[in-house]
Amino acid sequence: MPRKEMGGKGGRGGDRGGRDDRDGERGGKGGGRGGRPARRKVCRFCADANIQIDYKDPHMLRYFITERGKIIPRRISANCSKHQRKVSEAIKRARTIALMPFTVTGQ
Repeated sequence: MPRKEMGGKGGRGGDRGGRDDRDGERGGKGGGRGGRPARRKVCRFCADANIQIDYKDPHMLRYFITERGKIIPRRISANCSKHQRKVSEAIKRARTIALMPFTVTGQ
């Protein structure tokens, strides 16, 4: 059955508009709210050389996993790629020797 042309841009119906109707929503530099540019996140391990990533310290590693047990990505945790790899390796080692859970059971 042939598609019925609904008018508007590219055959889309309704008043949804296209990409050029957005007037600067999303994308580009600057913040979403408040009008100020977003503050640059800094890796806490690069900023303070005294902090060590150790698989035997589950209290420090808990900052980098969610309540469900997933490893937090570096865009959220603000780690650099080098330290994110070390953190994820330490979490996996701690899970292997049962210092940290793989998942959290429902309660």
